[in-house]
Amino acid sequence: MIDFHHNNVSAAQIRRIVSLALEEDLDAAGDITSKAIFSRDDAGAARVIVREEATVSGMEAAAEVCLQVDPDLKWLPLVGDGDRVPAAAEAARLEGRVISILTAERTLLNFLSVLSGVASATADFVAAVSGTGARIAATRKTTPGLRMLEKQAVIHGGGEPHRAGLFDAVLIKDNHIAAAGGIVPAVARVRDELGRKTPVEVEVESVEQLEEALAAGVDRVLLDNMTPEAAAACVRITAGKAEIEASGGIDAGSARAFAEAGADIISAGGITRSAPGIDFSLEMAQ
Repeated sequence: MIDFHHNNVSAAQIRRIVSLALEEDLDAAGDITSKAIFSRDDAGAARVIVREEATVSGMEAAAEVCLQVDPDLKWLPLVGDGDRVPAAAEAARLEGRVISILTAERTLLNFLSVLSGVASATADFVAAVSGTGARIAATRKTTPGLRMLEKQAVIHGGGEPHRAGLFDAVLIKDNHIAAAGGIVPAVARVRDELGRKTPVEVEVESVEQLEEALAAGVDRVLLDNMTPEAAAACVRITAGKAEIEASGGIDAGSARAFAEAGADIISAGGITRSAPGIDFSLEMAQ
């Protein structure tokens, strides 16, 4: 089995991502509205509310937003990443300078909204294949700059991150195959360059390509844009010689059919690319 469970987002990565997000919102001038209305000594408190049922993700990023805006701003979480919460749940409280709370507001809500959307979409897929043994995985169809956080959100939703990027796993896709002159030469060149200990996955679009990949001794085949019936046929042909990943146009409504066809893993770009954001809001205490 290829290990696609890793996705350790470092504190340094979170700091860098949050810093860029704050720079985008504040530039050099900061929150000119809040600074015009309130003095630096004005203190306040606020609640962060989840407006709809959701699987939460982004709490670490939200905490980092508060820290970078004002080290004295207190972020008091009431739920954790991966928690399933009902509509109107209180996710966190903030205490500190009013200016700091309002400066942090939109950026921390954006992280919570986007990442909880990914976690919630993943949870829907995971629920759809419950009991089949199939696993749900992300793809590289992620928001530029947010990939590691989005893949962490997939984990919070019960899925797997898949490869982090082009650097950490071999996946020979259609354009590799076309440019190399076939699956066998492409696999052979990978083996020559990286050795046989490196797991190799190959994308296939037909039974003929599947048989070529199996003959080359690959570790996993990715069935691209197949029907559940075609996937089931490929599972029978593979007969346990390699892991089976199904991908391409699969949504939460069709995922179970692929799981029941025998796919070991189902990867879906939609859980990161198309997940709707979750509605979070921040309410200042009166």
